Amino acid sequence: MSTVASPIASRAAQAGTLIALCAAALALVPLHGDAWWPAAPDGTRTGLAALLSAAWLVASGLTLRRARRAARTQAARSAADAGVPEPADWLVVHASQTGQALELAQRTAGSLQAAGLRVRLREISSLDAATLSSARQALFVASTTGEGDAPDPAAGFIRATMREDLRLPTLRYAVLALGDRGYRNYCAFGHALDRWLQDAGATPLFDLVEVDNADPAALRHWQHHVGTAAGASGLPDWAPVAYEAWTLAARRELNPGSAGAPVFELRLTPPAGDSPRWRAGDIAEIGPRQDPAAVDALLAAARLDGATRVQRDGVAHPLADLVSRSQLPPVDGLTGIQAQALADRLQPLPSREYSIASIPGEGTLRLLLRRMLRPDGTPGVGSGWLCDHAPLGGTVDLRVRANPGFHGPPAQRPLVLLGNGTGIAGLRAHLAERAADDGARSWLLFGERHADRDFHLREDILGWLADGTLARLDLAFSRGTDGAALPPSALAADRAAIHAGHVQGALRLQAARLRQWVDDGAALLVCGSLQGMAPGVDAELRAILGSVRVDDLLASGRYRRDVY
Repeated sequence: MSTVASPIASRAAQAGTLIALCAAALALVPLHGDAWWPAAPDGTRTGLAALLSAAWLVASGLTLRRARRAARTQAARSAADAGVPEPADWLVVHASQTGQALELAQRTAGSLQAAGLRVRLREISSLDAATLSSARQALFVASTTGEGDAPDPAAGFIRATMREDLRLPTLRYAVLALGDRGYRNYCAFGHALDRWLQDAGATPLFDLVEVDNADPAALRHWQHHVGTAAGASGLPDWAPVAYEAWTLAARRELNPGSAGAPVFELRLTPPAGDSPRWRAGDIAEIGPRQDPAAVDALLAAARLDGATRVQRDGVAHPLADLVSRSQLPPVDGLTGIQAQALADRLQPLPSREYSIASIPGEGTLRLLLRRMLRPDGTPGVGSGWLCDHAPLGGTVDLRVRANPGFHGPPAQRPLVLLGNGTGIAGLRAHLAERAADDGARSWLLFGERHADRDFHLREDILGWLADGTLARLDLAFSRGTDGAALPPSALAADRAAIHAGHVQGALRLQAARLRQWVDDGAALLVCGSLQGMAPGVDAELRAILGSVRVDDLLASGRYRRDVY
């Protein structure tokens, strides 16, 4: 391996050379007569001496600058070899016992690289405080072995780096915790790593994702969140999803005239003869499709018939159907391509995740989603398909996925629900479940923009307030409170209130009430936006209850979040 001297070593060598030359010159003085020494040199010799001196100084300066540049290059290479990422890099860290965490970390890094992002993959044994302190985004894939033990490669990291005095205020991170629910301390090391990072001041990109025995649904959940956090939501799924064909029975816009993007409610029914079961907190995975007009334009550019049958994984499909479920390739260069060649080039669209807003006993699966727009103003693939293109009475590819991390507490425990925007979907399902189970008292704190246009699912919520399912309702509207129309009886009985601002502000005003509910054993469920609302609510909870108590609620499962 080649080496480059440091700037200090380079300067020392130059000084030594200069001293040696001066000593040699002085040693030669006695060899000359006296005539030349006291005599002033003529002008030619003076000019020549000055020119030689200037040349020497320039050459020395260039040599020193090259040495410093080489030293900086070598220092950067040494830092890279040591695992210290550049500020813009994503650091992907694996803590593996049998190799599964390594494989998943490699897949994660590969997905980010495919999206054009710079990624550094590191084993946890090579991770130190300097590396973490210089990183901006870090993704940890952490296995748990035995009865809650860390994998062997993590031992040195735990001793040397997982200490209380390390501060990581600029780090954003996420943890994928691998485990086996058959063991008592499920995903224990992943949770310990997550708690330590939070205690060090790092900010979660999203909540820890648990994976039971390489569950593909949980891994898609991780992919979804990583893609969203990295601004690369089009990352392909690692494994195909086994969808069913659900029927789109109804669709309506909930907030016409809103300053925010349109919010739609969808109702879907399962295939005939199927009676799927799910719980409040579970997720609907949707297989989106492209805008039919975009599919037609691509096929026209390629001069291909969409009805042509092509092969994919040993099954014949109409070409247009396969294109509609895939990421669209650039039109340039498609002229003259064969149908099967185009099919072989296509990459499937990744699934989209939405909180389920209903329970099975209500007869339909309900979703709430906001139409998202690309920079050019066109709808995104997922929301565009569901809000605009999927035909009423047509089918939607859908799979229900269990999400135990956001299931509710036992019916006899009081429940506090906090959320904003389309996060009301997940909270509504919990209220429906409480109403069906005749559960203990519930309290909803919900925030949006305008009371008269953005009070989503108003009829359901006010109905639960009237029948006692909701013991307390606090609404927060950031751009106008007129039009909420809460029942005068609920206002008079101090069972409801409207606030100007955000849901975390409403929580602050109700601090004494919150402390009493938590003292009475209440659980807390938060659903909504990761940016703004979720960290704001968490900060208020810690200000009101104290961080130690909030951490205890997290550890016991009485504080759970589903944020995006």
